[in-house]
Amino acid sequence: MKSENVVQIKSYNFALRIIKVYKYLSQEKKEFVLSKQLLRSGTSIGANIEESIGGQSKADFFAKLTIAYKETRESKYWIRLLRDSEYLTVDQAEDLLKDVEELLKIIGSIQKTVRNS
Repeated sequence: MKSENVVQIKSYNFALRIIKVYKYLSQEKKEFVLSKQLLRSGTSIGANIEESIGGQSKADFFAKLTIAYKETRESKYWIRLLRDSEYLTVDQAEDLLKDVEELLKIIGSIQKTVRNS
């Protein structure tokens, strides 16, 4: 069995963090709308990475990777909104945003490699 790659591991770990943030926001802060959006986009990144790896063609791989990139951008938006509306502290948000930026760089780099191959 092939081992997982860096983007699989990081996107999966990010999804786990997002689930914990969702639990915190819904249970402690009683915030259900924005947190649900973040839960959806934040867990979708890894799911689309997994789908891209199972892609049937280079075009299929690239399309799923592009969706993962867009979901990462969307997650960044929700985290910033939750921070600026004071549902998340600056420290909580900045830590998540660091992970988002790392995922964006990795996914963007893979996209560039695929485009140029």
